[in-house]
Amino acid sequence: MTDLINFFIKNRADIFQLTLEHLFLVAVSILAAAAIGIPVGIFLTRRPAWSKPVLAVTNILQTIPSLALFGFLIPLLGSYGIGRVPAIIALFLYSLLPIIRNTFTGIQGVDAGVREAARGMGMTDWQMLAQVELPLAMSVIIAGLRVATVISVGTATIAAAIGAGGLGTYIFRGLRMSDNILILAGAIPAAVMALAADFTLGLIERRLAPGRAKAAGKTAKLAFATGIVALVAFVIVTSGVLSKKSERIVVGSKDFTEQVILGEMIAQVIEAKTGLAVERKFELGGDLCHRAMIAGEMDIYVEYTGTAFTAILKHQPITDPRKVYDQVKREYLSEFGLEWMEPLGFENTFAILVRGAEAERLNLKTISDAARYAPQWRAGFGQDFMSREDGYAGFARVYGLKFSAQPREMDLSLSYRALAAAQVDLIAGNSTDGLIDKLGLVQLQDDRRYFPPYEAAAVVRREALQRYPQIAAAINDLAGKITDAEMRRLNLAVDGESRDVREVVREFLSSKLEH
Repeated sequence: MTDLINFFIKNRADIFQLTLEHLFLVAVSILAAAAIGIPVGIFLTRRPAWSKPVLAVTNILQTIPSLALFGFLIPLLGSYGIGRVPAIIALFLYSLLPIIRNTFTGIQGVDAGVREAARGMGMTDWQMLAQVELPLAMSVIIAGLRVATVISVGTATIAAAIGAGGLGTYIFRGLRMSDNILILAGAIPAAVMALAADFTLGLIERRLAPGRAKAAGKTAKLAFATGIVALVAFVIVTSGVLSKKSERIVVGSKDFTEQVILGEMIAQVIEAKTGLAVERKFELGGDLCHRAMIAGEMDIYVEYTGTAFTAILKHQPITDPRKVYDQVKREYLSEFGLEWMEPLGFENTFAILVRGAEAERLNLKTISDAARYAPQWRAGFGQDFMSREDGYAGFARVYGLKFSAQPREMDLSLSYRALAAAQVDLIAGNSTDGLIDKLGLVQLQDDRRYFPPYEAAAVVRREALQRYPQIAAAINDLAGKITDAEMRRLNLAVDGESRDVREVVREFLSSKLEH
């Protein structure tokens, strides 16, 4: 507990900034959903035949996994595809169902006798809605907003996977680094935010219970006006993002430590060597980096030749490093308009890992050694490894692996923790990962040479090189400068010693490059 408190004190500025980012995502999406959802719910009370198809569509939107929705929005939105814009759109879509449904249900639940009395007094349809139905239904409508807000606070943590910021940044980083302090640093403020929103809206809901019509009517007008303001804010934010894009280089990274380090390294080199402004969009999940490059939303990230060869270009694995590099360089340029820079000097291949104590007890040196014990073991692999051409299916076939049960499919960062805790007995990690040393794991030799080469190199959009040709020389200044051992030490400095990425990169560059 003391460590957690000290972390909050030391990093209070970052936590405050991430909390504001998180609050912004939730507030804009909820207010926009209210501005759209409440009028739609009212419309459905006037056209009940439309209620089933409209609610069915919003129900379907609610069931789409958030990462899948983010992935769908990237090609759909093009250059808007990563960052705050798709995150707000996704949260907006998730918030529609409870708001529309509660608005429709609340107004439909108004007693028929009250409506008849209103008509008998000569009220128009609009007067009856504004002075009778909305005030009486307002507590139910607020309950829908309450549910939508709590859902959005939780879902917004996933938005960190597409570079939207927020408290999910700490949660993903903590999972990747096996650091419970970081996980709690993201989870606790998010939980407090959800509880505070639920409590506040709960008070409003009780205050607007039937019988307090005057206050309810004022609140309805205020909510609608605030929603319009939120929509205007969303347009302004979107315009601001787009207007800035052409003025800077955007460097991205995938969602594991090594990628964040390499992304920061590329960014610092460009800033130092060219003087250009660099926007960082780090920790993007899945294949979002590649898709963002294709969409023109990002200019540079570091990729691995084997990953490009098998997972992106869909070729069968081969083992010649030069052939792999030459082919991905040629095909990336012709198919995607992306240029490969010179390799950085190290290779990050799949590392088949076991616990150190187990390796010593059974005298395990190679994957073939481990294959003898596989029938009694449990395996855990990342989703990426399970689905790739160079992944589990071919790996198990080449080594004749048969485990005691179907391998557990899990987040890569969690697989390290599962192995160390003896929840699984064998995983596929990354060979340069600092957690290997930190957790006392042992990498087994790929004695049948199954895995292709995975040389790291920067990939740059051709349009960015044409606009800023000086960045090619800056990036290639890193070519061949990073060894396998150095990359593992850099990862360990961040994962094992909890050091700041920018500081670690700055020290490395000062020792490697001449300024």
